[in-house]
Amino acid sequence: MELFPAMPLAEWRDTKETLHRFTQVVGKVRLAASVRRNHWWNVPFHLSGRGITTRPMGQVDGNPIFTVDFDFVAHRLVVSTADGRSASFPLVGQSVASFYRQTLETLAALGIRVELPLPRPYRLADADRPFAEDFEHAAYDPVWANRYWQVLAQVSLVLEEFAARFSGKVSPVHLFWHSFDIAHTRFSERALDQPAQVDPVTREAYSRELISFGFWFGDANLGEAAFYSYTAPEPEHLAEDPLTPASARWIELGGSHLAVLPYDAARAEADPRATVLAFYESAYRAGAHRAAWDVDRLACPGGITDPRLPIPPL
Repeated sequence: MELFPAMPLAEWRDTKETLHRFTQVVGKVRLAASVRRNHWWNVPFHLSGRGITTRPMGQVDGNPIFTVDFDFVAHRLVVSTADGRSASFPLVGQSVASFYRQTLETLAALGIRVELPLPRPYRLADADRPFAEDFEHAAYDPVWANRYWQVLAQVSLVLEEFAARFSGKVSPVHLFWHSFDIAHTRFSERALDQPAQVDPVTREAYSRELISFGFWFGDANLGEAAFYSYTAPEPEHLAEDPLTPASARWIELGGSHLAVLPYDAARAEADPRATVLAFYESAYRAGAHRAAWDVDRLACPGGITDPRLPIPPL
């Protein structure tokens, strides 16, 4: 399997827009049926051997323990319960409306009842249209959906490798369905006193100083797939620091700066994996330096915190 295969947004945009909304339907099921965690860590998807998964949920709300998985090999949505029952339906040929209906029907067939307070997209252009009324988004190309999962799996392992280098508080490597990006975040111990007008979702997500790293497949703001990093709150002069490799750059987005390495630029390098790791490290060093983090104390070379243990050869 090619590392970082081509993923031109123009060729799978319709599938991406439909799949994004499919994940939001299931993401809202996860939000309703899981115990809340700090920084919303209960909400994202995680990678599985065939796609993405909600992980087990239920029980505390009276439902059986269950998972919902996107299988991007067989191209089905699969609902499984802890007692061994399962039900599924195909992803191909679904509109958002039919996907939403079949998801609820499949859950109900297994004795699972989940109420979605806001059954419509979150922070998308059609956020006012209920899922049940969206017949527009109905494209699902199995080839591109499978490649999407392949890229996610490859990027997730690079992020896991990068995550191992830090000994402080970190998020899992996880896939956020609201923005359709895979991300990993490092935190400092500084709590943030945010303005009262900041919305509840943002307040919890950014309740601590952080530096985040991730990858997304392109959108209206950036029309190409890219690796990224940002520091929040952004320290002064952050965008003056150099990034690695030379093809990486700082861009201004939403009033702050984002470190960006285009996916195709990484693909063109002799060692794409090492290039992405170097990019994340340069963005981390820039943010950590400007925000006065103790980089040496937080380092975890080779994934080991005990200074008496040898670092294993790579």
